[in-house]
Amino acid sequence: MKNRILVKRYTQGLVGALQDEPDFISVQRELRKFQELISTHGVLKDALANPFVAARRKVQVIRDILAAAGFSGKTSRFVLLLFGHSRLGLLGEVLEELPVLWNERRGVATFEVSSVVALVEAQKLRLAAALERMENRPVFLRYSIDPGLVAGFSLKKGNVVYDGSLKGHLAKIKERISEG
Repeated sequence: MKNRILVKRYTQGLVGALQDEPDFISVQRELRKFQELISTHGVLKDALANPFVAARRKVQVIRDILAAAGFSGKTSRFVLLLFGHSRLGLLGEVLEELPVLWNERRGVATFEVSSVVALVEAQKLRLAAALERMENRPVFLRYSIDPGLVAGFSLKKGNVVYDGSLKGHLAKIKERISEG
């Protein structure tokens, strides 16, 4: 729970520093690139996690990587901020939360759509249109596959879940039977 709160705070701070859509796209791309770089280079990852490597040396290594990759000042400052507070491990979660908070700032509702199989483009368009009518504003949909649903799909917006899956219907029937 504590990590979730930290992720949201760091992400909100980053979103507050972003000026426009191109800035958002650029910073998001750079952060993904940095995360990939750290996760794919085992020696680098180990060196940054090693308590016997001086903190100043670690910061210099990160600065060198950021400079060599040509990352923007915003991206560099954010990565160094996370590292300085021993929160670099939150970067993956920040990247997941970033589009949600960016869309929220722009007045776009974000829904997480889980289904047993991938939805075809026509289904995605119909779903997006229906949700936009329901919300009276633009929507952004994030799709995922959940084989546990059995059939249908579920929608999640924040803490609210709209369950249109067979699994959800069976759970409701079970609940009604158990209530008498």
